[in-house]
Amino acid sequence: MNDYRKAFGELSFSADFQERTANLLRQRARELEKERTNMTFNRTKRIAVLAAACIALLAVSVSAAMLWLTPAQVAEEHNQPLLAEAFSGPDAIAINETVESGDFAITLLGLVSGRNLDVLNPDLEKDHTYSVLALRRLDGTPLENQDFDFIRYTMTPLAAGCSPMAVNNWTLGAFASGLAKDGVYYYLLDTQDLNMFAHRTVYLAFYEGGAPSREIFSVNPEDGSISFAEGYEGPQALFPLPLDESKADPAAVSAFLDSLHQPSPEVPDDVSADGNVPNAGEPIELH
Repeated sequence: MNDYRKAFGELSFSADFQERTANLLRQRARELEKERTNMTFNRTKRIAVLAAACIALLAVSVSAAMLWLTPAQVAEEHNQPLLAEAFSGPDAIAINETVESGDFAITLLGLVSGRNLDVLNPDLEKDHTYSVLALRRLDGTPLENQDFDFIRYTMTPLAAGCSPMAVNNWTLGAFASGLAKDGVYYYLLDTQDLNMFAHRTVYLAFYEGGAPSREIFSVNPEDGSISFAEGYEGPQALFPLPLDESKADPAAVSAFLDSLHQPSPEVPDDVSADGNVPNAGEPIELH
């Protein structure tokens, strides 16, 4: 299957390939209709079946050529064989959800957690969570490495009941990398293990901007849920993650927040009416 996807991934299609091909097929169908009176019923039926088969084959071929890379293939592109193997294993979580916002279709492909999966990661004694997101332009314009400003956008985890300024890429020691392939841009995000937050809603946010702030995110004072702030503009997506609650570690969350001099992991008492948490502290620099 990977060889099949790879072969189609190397094909080059013009921007109007699919439309031109569909027009040709419709034209040929009309010609067949005109010729039908000169054919026997059986011959007409055979031609109709053949035409349908050709259309189906074309649809499959075009779809295969336009498929995303899988998270495992993205890991392979980053020369991460152990991570690629983990993304193909039983512990990986496939998501494949898309949000259209601004000029982009933003697709969270999946995630996996584990230890010693990253050959470049010196933190070998702790579990990490790896997430893969795909980005494409809605107008079909290819995204390329040389003309896509990677640092203008952020892909970060957030946890309900915690200030977005407390739980994010910066405090979770994240490392993000990106690459363009066949006009699609892929983010690979490595963070501290997110499973410890699994007893609450954990999000993966993508947006235009830097560190989380009150201008970007709001926390609901009643249930601690997180949303984009009213009036925030720019491409944005917020994906709830289907983590296994049995892997949650509330004690580890409390220790993590204590290390940041944060309140309890439950909804803070000092959440303001607009859902923002004052005095959340400055985020540390992303490495």
